[in-house]
Amino acid sequence: MAELLRRPRSGRLGSPLGFTRLVAHTDPVALVGIGLSISLSLALDLTGAASGVESLLAGLMGITISLLVDSLARAERRFHLRTLLEGPSWLVAAVPEVAAGAREAVERHPDTRVAEEARRRFERFHADVEQLRHGRIVRSGPDCQDLLGATRDCVRRLDALTNVLPRVSGELSWWRGDVGRRYWEANLAALERGVRITRIFMYAQLSEELSELVETQRRAGVRIGLLPSSAVGAELHVNLVCWDGTACWTAGMSAAGEITENRFSVNRADLARTEETFRACAALATFPA
Repeated sequence: MAELLRRPRSGRLGSPLGFTRLVAHTDPVALVGIGLSISLSLALDLTGAASGVESLLAGLMGITISLLVDSLARAERRFHLRTLLEGPSWLVAAVPEVAAGAREAVERHPDTRVAEEARRRFERFHADVEQLRHGRIVRSGPDCQDLLGATRDCVRRLDALTNVLPRVSGELSWWRGDVGRRYWEANLAALERGVRITRIFMYAQLSEELSELVETQRRAGVRIGLLPSSAVGAELHVNLVCWDGTACWTAGMSAAGEITENRFSVNRADLARTEETFRACAALATFPA
């Protein structure tokens, strides 16, 4: 932080950039007050309502009051910033450098692709932080670390709805892939810890391949439910997992049935919605013995 404060500033007060920055950082109420004070001083002097000294003193008094208001506004903003920076040490250390770096990128390279990219990246960062603020982590399709990690951390109950869609690469290609194998290994480890797993397979057609997968998981200890996709509305054709009633995962899907987005959440509204979807499907599914 001290290094940031010692950093030389670009643009002097006398330069157009310095004047613009001064005006931008001055409270609007103070600017209006200064303008009115100067106008009052000139009016008193020109109309003869007060002597030159009296009109000057009246203007200076108004300007002083305006600058005092500006000083109070600045102090309030500084207090608000200090309050925002109260938190983990990594946050306190990083925020000033990030803000200074973004500002300098725009000021040093104005009207270039660099400045535009700085703005876009800051907007993406803001959107990501807003998701985190609401208890959500959104990752791209191949990144399933939250799905795997939450399954490893599960201690009591795992409820899952798997929507099996026909696709060119095979309807169970996800389970045969690297992520699917690692997820199943995490399921087996959870079963060994005593976690109760209930998985509902929603399918268009009960193929031999799907029947084999169902039997494999049933023998391992998973409580399996079967649900034809034609039996429920399209709003329930989703992939989801709930862990211990404290966290959930849903998948964003492409038209071809591929996972394009992984959405992990501890948000209460998301949890309630996900559990409601699972219960609705469980009420219509059959659970072979």
